[in-house]
Parts: sequence; structure tokens; C-alpha cells
Amino acid sequence: MKFRHSAILILILLAAQGICAANPVDSAEFSRLPWVRQLIAANFDVNHPGINYPKFARFCVNVYNWGDKTFNDYDSTYVVGTGKKWKAMARSYNWITGNEMFFSSKNYLRIRSNLYSDLGAHISFMAVSTGYTWDANAIFGGETSLRRSFNFNFVCGLFSAGINYSKANGGTKITHFGDYRPGDGSSLDYKFNDISQETLSANIYYFFNHRKYSQSAAYNFSRYQLKSAGTWMIGFSYDRQKIGIDFSGLPSQMLEYLPKLETDYHFFYRDYDVLAGYGYNWVLKPRTWLINATVLPSIGYKHSYEGTTDGKKDMFSANIRVNGSVVYNHRSLFAAIIGNFEGHSYFARGFTFFNSIPSVSFITGVRF
Repeated sequence: MKFRHSAILILILLAAQGICAANPVDSAEFSRLPWVRQLIAANFDVNHPGINYPKFARFCVNVYNWGDKTFNDYDSTYVVGTGKKWKAMARSYNWITGNEMFFSSKNYLRIRSNLYSDLGAHISFMAVSTGYTWDANAIFGGETSLRRSFNFNFVCGLFSAGINYSKANGGTKITHFGDYRPGDGSSLDYKFNDISQETLSANIYYFFNHRKYSQSAAYNFSRYQLKSAGTWMIGFSYDRQKIGIDFSGLPSQMLEYLPKLETDYHFFYRDYDVLAGYGYNWVLKPRTWLINATVLPSIGYKHSYEGTTDGKKDMFSANIRVNGSVVYNHRSLFAAIIGNFEGHSYFARGFTFFNSIPSVSFITGVRF
């Protein structure tokens, strides 16, 4: 379970907001209130003309207004705000890890993890968000494993930035192992725990058609896309991969089919890439239905560290990111399905290693 203590503050502010909405104050009484209580009484309208901000708070409001105007300047015939500053959301986040080793087009290994599931409840005010996350596998009695995940994303009109981290040990299955087939003729589904994987990725990219296209409408639910529009994107990405796979504990009848003599594989490298791609928002019904698809391949420089299997110190890097979402809005309510795929390639002598993290999130929420 994950918890950020600022949730307590937000709950207090929400309660205060409800009290003030039920007991509005007149202008004379409003002018005598401390500025924090004025902000609450103004329903958190930071630009309410009657709020007597101190110098630093006024500076923060001015910076926010400058940033909002600079980074969220949209063509209102294509993109508009929702008119709400608060969002409360419930989220189901489900992900797996995949690892494949290709020795030839017909001779390859495939390992996939069990499904990892997390449940979360989040609340946000403008750009600030906090909440709880639970391990759904443990709650519902599913198979658990040692794992961690962290996701942070910031999206504005001009650009998007994100950091994703995951770490898992064991909890995988071998679904293809060269020419090996189980004796009973069934599909291979061998439980395999001698694997560890740690992945860190960060990226930032710019939207060329930022006045007509809104990534926030598809993924953050803070805008409405009124007309279909797309944009080219360009940016940079950083990836750190640390993966260990040990086949030595497999049954001897399986090891006979291992395409190479090595039984222990290690991959430890960093990628520094330029990414470029395209995203498109299809508006099926303004303010109601929205579909997004985004594809971001990247190429660059790969630096591998000592102990990496069959690798050179300096290598070519080629990775890919694919995102998609379906969003439904009904007045202040919204629901979405968001899919993400992140794939990383490693070109060694004699084989190619490809690891990936596909995920899908189910989100419901309300704006207020």
C-alpha cells in the first residue's frame, strides 16, 4: 500500500470547501478573512479579485497564470477546459513483463510474467495529485511476487514528460523454449522464478500542433477535444535496464533445447535516444467520446556495462513506445481505458534480446 500524507490536507480542504459552499459569506465579511480562508470561500478560484494574497502567494499565482497561458494556449474551436479544478478517480492498473531471445526466426525463447494488478484511489487539484494504491493480487488472493512500480506523468499543451519505474523478481512462466515441447503435447507453460528485472525510463517530447491537439484530453481528463486533430512529436528518452536470467535450474530435458550453451544471461545497459512519432485524437462526439493513438519509436546510443552477456560497450539503441486511450465523458463524470506498451531491444552477438512492459488501466472519476 502506498500513501502520501498530503491526502489528509486535501480532505480537510474539501471539507472546508463544502462548508463554505453551504454557508456563503458576504463581501464585507469576505474582505476581513485571512487569505487562505478567502481562497476556500472563493471555491479555490485562485484568480478571484477579492483575495488578499501575501507577496509570495501572489508571486506563485502569477507564475501559475504565466505557465498556464504559455503552456496551455489552445485554439478554442478544437480544445477547451473542463471548467473544473478537482478530480477524484478510481484506477485499476494491470501490467506484465515480457522477455524474448531470438536466435533465428524459428528458434527463440519467450518468458512472460504473471499479471500484476494494482488498485488506486486518487484525488487531484489542478496539477497536484495524491492517493492510495493497493496490491490487488494480495487483496483477492491471487499469486503475488516481489515487485514495485512507480509512474509519474506531466502533460501540458506544449509537451509531455514522464518517468516510469518497475522492479520484479520471479513470478514468470516460460511459454516457448526453442524446439522443446512437453511430453503430453500441451502448450509450454513452465513456472520460472530465476529472473529479475529492473527498468527505469524517462522521456519528454514536444507537440508541434499543440494549439489543436490535446494529450491531456486523452490521458489526464483536464481538457475536452472538440474536433479531431493530430500532431507530430519529437523529444528525448532515457532508459536503464538491469535484467538477470538463470536457466541452470531447469530440468535437463529442457536444457537440451537451449539454443546456446550459456545458461546465465545478464543485461545491464543505458539508452540515450531521440524519439519521434505521431499522435491523433479522434472525436466521435464532442465532450463525450474520444479515442487516442500515439506511436513513438526512438533510436540512439546504448552503453552496456561490464558483465553484460555478449555485448559491446557502445552499441546502437532502438526502442518503441505505443499509447492508446478510449475516453467517455458524461457531464462531470468520466471513464477511460488506457493502454501502454514499452519495448526495448538489445542486439548481441548471435541473438537479439527484446524486453517489454505492456499495461492497461481502467479509470473512472468525477470532476468538481
